[in-house]
Amino acid sequence: MKRSVTLASAVLSCASASAVFAQSTVALYGVLDNGFVYQSSGGSNSAIRAVPGGLFATRYGLKGSEDIGGGLHVNFQLEQAFSGQTGAATDPTKAFNRLAFVGMSGGFGEVRLGLQNSPQYDVLQAAMDPSWVKSIASPMNNFNGLIIRANNGISYYTPTFGGLNAKFMLALRDAAAGSGNGIGFYNVVLQYINGPLNVAAGYERADEPGIGAGGSYALTGGAAAGPGAVFNVFNAGASYAIGANRIWLAYHTENLTNTPKYMQHDVYQISDSYQLSPFALISLMYGYAHDRTGAGNNAQQLGLLYEYALSKSTELYTAAGFIQNRHQAKYTLSGTAYSGLPITPGTDTRGIGVGLVHKF
Repeated sequence: MKRSVTLASAVLSCASASAVFAQSTVALYGVLDNGFVYQSSGGSNSAIRAVPGGLFATRYGLKGSEDIGGGLHVNFQLEQAFSGQTGAATDPTKAFNRLAFVGMSGGFGEVRLGLQNSPQYDVLQAAMDPSWVKSIASPMNNFNGLIIRANNGISYYTPTFGGLNAKFMLALRDAAAGSGNGIGFYNVVLQYINGPLNVAAGYERADEPGIGAGGSYALTGGAAAGPGAVFNVFNAGASYAIGANRIWLAYHTENLTNTPKYMQHDVYQISDSYQLSPFALISLMYGYAHDRTGAGNNAQQLGLLYEYALSKSTELYTAAGFIQNRHQAKYTLSGTAYSGLPITPGTDTRGIGVGLVHKF
């Protein structure tokens, strides 16, 4: 009788374990974006290039979730960026250079620990323009600096209450990188979504960006963060849909201190996107960068993006842009995952790119 009870217990234990494992999911995913671009800034400074990541950064990753009961889930995500043109990792020193975090979610919201996107990059940019601040067509992409992601991140995403939610993140310094300890970066984003309306705003600060926070960062105008530099960014965006049309407004201000090239400017952008058909979307964007240092290094851009969906997973796109630089401004047309041609200060530049994107 005792052996029968033991056997029955073992069978029930195995069944229980199977039920638990059955509630765990792991998925492989990725994006491939390859194309070519032509850019010219007058004279002999022009080129046509094969480029990866004109609209989306090419990458692959693993993400998973385990239901541990009580409405709680344990989540993880690992992601690596690479060139679809050469197959080379964008950072061969890291196994996963974009994302490497674990966390928990439930009725309380979500917590993440590890290398992760900043809330501004992950969420707020989707409220700023129809390209989600991507491609050579987006003035916000070409004029702005931003902390894209950070090592040693700790973030908290609140639940949504009446359309309102908040996202908080801080990143601890990495002593191994010689940057001491304490907080090297923090970011907060508020978002409100109600039917056709999407509004979001956020602030971030990084001490010695790219050093103290780690991860990835992008600064505008060729600026480089020096020792003791502080990078402050505020973004706000809003869009409203009227039928097949959506209008977008966006504002960006940044301040990079204690560097050889002091950066302090505002960017204003207005955009319009129109769903021509279930498969075709066209977007027009205009942006103006105002130099607040008084040096007159202003710039403006006109951008056009056309996207055509061949299927749920594949699309063709064409992106075009024209930038007018003033005085010492040298903004260039950069794709989502590649840099534009270096520009002589005060020189205008124009470009057009075509690409094919497949998501799996």
